[in-house]
Amino acid sequence: MMAFFDSFALPMLHSLNAERAHELTVFALERFPLPPAPADHDSLGLNVFGLDFPNPIGMAAGFDKNARVPDALLQLGFGFTEAGTLTPRPQFGNAKPRLFRLHEDRGVINRFGFNNQGHAAARQKLLARSANGGVVGVNIGANKDSSDRSADYVAGILAFADLASYFTINISSPNTPGLRNLQRPSALDDLLARVLEARDLTAETLPRRPVLLKIAPDLTLADLDDVVRVARARGIDGMIVSNTTLSRPETLRDEAQGETGGLSGAPLFSLSTQILAQTFLRVEKQFPLIGVGGVDSPEAAWAKIEAGATLIQLYSALVYEGMGLIERIKSGLVAHLAARNMNQIEQAVGTGVSDWI
Repeated sequence: MMAFFDSFALPMLHSLNAERAHELTVFALERFPLPPAPADHDSLGLNVFGLDFPNPIGMAAGFDKNARVPDALLQLGFGFTEAGTLTPRPQFGNAKPRLFRLHEDRGVINRFGFNNQGHAAARQKLLARSANGGVVGVNIGANKDSSDRSADYVAGILAFADLASYFTINISSPNTPGLRNLQRPSALDDLLARVLEARDLTAETLPRRPVLLKIAPDLTLADLDDVVRVARARGIDGMIVSNTTLSRPETLRDEAQGETGGLSGAPLFSLSTQILAQTFLRVEKQFPLIGVGGVDSPEAAWAKIEAGATLIQLYSALVYEGMGLIERIKSGLVAHLAARNMNQIEQAVGTGVSDWI
């Protein structure tokens, strides 16, 4: 199935408008049954945030914005998946076109702006599959025109506390004006206080849901100091490093590099991995990290783990590598472990931090 997709469907999708191709892919996953992925090697299984992951490779938020295909993604071999970003009220997002492939650079630029159908629609989707198991996180955000953005995040906790395996607080998208201001210490402290209070309230009657914070790769080291200090003080369960970048490496060649929005894919790998390593040092193992940005091979995935990631997410690389990438990465990780006489993937976490700082 994956060989068919990568050999035939992928070239066809590349002939379409990027957003149209994405919608068609989600539609196909929604409608057509998939065979089960091969069983994961025991060395890749791990328990993080109190959750059992069959392997450390997850689908990042942004692919399944409205929680339409979490089970299909798990069936493809992902160890976990993350729906969203979801806002309380539906919103269209920014004007089209807003998704651009950088073929020469194997990157993607998007300026979606949290386009989604809102909490109510996603809740119905997640409720319908709630008995299916698997780790399905919910990424929550704020409506663009909200008068109280922190309240929107609280609403997300309350809307999905009985359905989400974990929550991601997305304050790092560059496509909602002013959103990244929530990374400032006073604003972040207030936001996390309100979100965690809501989570703890739901934990009186429901399982305690881990809350993760997703940060931008464009933070200065001084800003990162502040973010980690607040996150540790408030007792969050983990961080995701990182979202897309507003920077443009000088090495970019594709003419689409001039489009506004967040850059992801291969050009983000170095920056995001450096920030990951810096975050790992500052966190001092108080909570785990998820590494995101430019994971397009077993070697890139291994580098993220060595730089401090316990779990990994990817998305943009599938545009160029196809769905077969998932199994290639998992097989590659098993080979890396064997070459180093390691029995479990957790043994490798943070072993190469010095190479990235």
